[in-house]
Amino acid sequence: MTDHQIPAEEPQIDENQIIAIRREKLNEIRKQGIAFPNDFRRDAFAADLHARYGEMSKEELDPQAVPVKIAGRMMLKRQMGKASFATVQDATGQIQLYLNNKGVSQEVLDAFNHWDMGDIVGAEGTLFKTNHGELTVRVSQIRLLSKSLRPLPDKHKGLSDQETKYRQRYVDLIANAGSRDVFIKRSKIIQAVRNFMVSEQYLEVETPMMHPIPGGATAKPFVTHHNALDIPLYLRIAPELYLKRLVVGGLERVFEINRSFRNEGMSVRHNPEFTMIEFYEAFCDYNRMMQMAEDTIRAACRSVSGSLKIQYNGKEVDLESPFERLTILQAIKKYNPHYTDEQLNDAEWLKKEIVKHGESLPHAAGLGSLQLALFEGCAESKLWNPTFIVDYPVEVSPLARASDSKQGLTERFELFVVGRELANGYSELNDPEDQAARFKAQVAQKDAGDDEAMHYDADYIRAMEYGLPPTGGCGIGIDRLVMLLTDTQTIRDVILFPQMRPE
Repeated sequence: MTDHQIPAEEPQIDENQIIAIRREKLNEIRKQGIAFPNDFRRDAFAADLHARYGEMSKEELDPQAVPVKIAGRMMLKRQMGKASFATVQDATGQIQLYLNNKGVSQEVLDAFNHWDMGDIVGAEGTLFKTNHGELTVRVSQIRLLSKSLRPLPDKHKGLSDQETKYRQRYVDLIANAGSRDVFIKRSKIIQAVRNFMVSEQYLEVETPMMHPIPGGATAKPFVTHHNALDIPLYLRIAPELYLKRLVVGGLERVFEINRSFRNEGMSVRHNPEFTMIEFYEAFCDYNRMMQMAEDTIRAACRSVSGSLKIQYNGKEVDLESPFERLTILQAIKKYNPHYTDEQLNDAEWLKKEIVKHGESLPHAAGLGSLQLALFEGCAESKLWNPTFIVDYPVEVSPLARASDSKQGLTERFELFVVGRELANGYSELNDPEDQAARFKAQVAQKDAGDDEAMHYDADYIRAMEYGLPPTGGCGIGIDRLVMLLTDTQTIRDVILFPQMRPE
C-alpha cells in the first residue's frame, strides 16, 4: 500500500506507436551522452532490505537514514504533484522509490518523469517508512541504465496468454512472480539432487550428446550429420551406455544430470528435449536403486517444501511414507479386481481389452508386453501416491538383468506418482552374450517396423566383455519431478524455453 492513488488508466495506444515514442526518447538520451551506462554498482537487494528493515516502525527506521544503492526494472511509476513514486523490481523482489525536488534536482525529476515502465534504473538514497508503513528509498540520485523500447504487459492482467509465455519467457519472468518462483525452485531442486548424489559418494561426469549409435532407451532419435567425419550422428536419447562403460572402467558410482532428445510426440508430459538424472552403482541391485530414487526425491522435496506431504492439483501426495511396490499384474488387479488370473494370462483376451482401453497393441507379441500395455491403459493413471511397478517382462527391457527366479521377467522398476512415470531403473544386464542376443532381438523389431527399437552397439558389447560388475542403475525425469514439486500441470511451464512451432 502506498501514500497515493493510482491514476485512471490512460487510453490504449497501439504498441507500434508506443515503441516509436520510446525510440524517440532513446534518441534524445543518446544526444545527451552515454545511453546505456555500465558504471552503476548497487549494494543492496530488495528482499534483503525488507527482511532486515521491513518490521521496523517508521519512528525506528527514519532517524537511521540507512544509505542504499538499488538497481532494477521500473514496474510502476506515479507522479503526484512535485513528488513521484516508482516500484523497482530486482531478482529478489520489489521496493518503492520516492523522489521529490528536495531530494533531487528539478532537472533529474523532469528526466525521471519522462522514463517509462520497464526501464532499468539505478537509484541511491536512504531508507524510510511511508505513513502507510511501506519500506521506501528516499532518492538522492537516480540514473537510467537501460531504456525499454517495448511496453510491459498490463500491470493488472499480467502476461496471461500461454503461447506468449512460452515464446517470450523473458517477458513472462518480468511480469509473473509465479513463473519466476517455479524456475527458482527448479534450480534448487537440481542442486539438491546433485548434493544428495555427491553425499552418497557418486561422481558427477559428462558423456557425449552426439552418438554414432543411439542407445540407452527405446526411442526415436534426432539425426544430424558431421561434415568433417562425413558420418551421421544421433542426438542422445539417454546417457546409459556411456555411463555403464565408466562403471566397467572402475568409476563405480557415477551420475549425470543430462539433456536428452527424443524425436517423438509432444504433450503436457513430453518435450523433444528434456532433463533427467541417470546414476549407476556397482555391486548393488534394483532394490538399492529404488531406495536411492526415494531418497533423491525426498531430498529434492525438502529443498523447496517444508513438508514431504505436498499438494498436487488440489490433492495430497505422500512422499514421506515408504513407496508402495507392486508387480504389473498386482497393479492391474488392485484397480480392476473383476479381472481373473485366467483372463490376464490369455493373449487374445488381453489384446481385446487393450484396444477397449484405447491403447495400441505392442510391437512385441509376448504375454508380458500385452500385460504391460493393459496396465498402461487401466491402472497407470490411478497410481497417485508414489508406487514402484516392479519385475518387467524381458521383451520390453533390453538392458535389464533377467530375474534368476521369475521366468521371463527382469529386475526392473518404474516409479509412478500422480499417475505418471517419474523414474525407471533396474539391476543392469552384465552378461555380454545375453546383451548381444537382446540387441539382435531389438534389431529384428526395428527391421519389422519399430522405429523406437534399439540398434546393435558393438563397442558397448566389447566394453562389457572386459567385465561389467553387478550394477544397479536408475533414471529420474527432472522436468516431471519439478512439475510434481511445484504443483505444475504441464511440462512447458517448467522448461524455460520449450520447443514451439515457428511463429
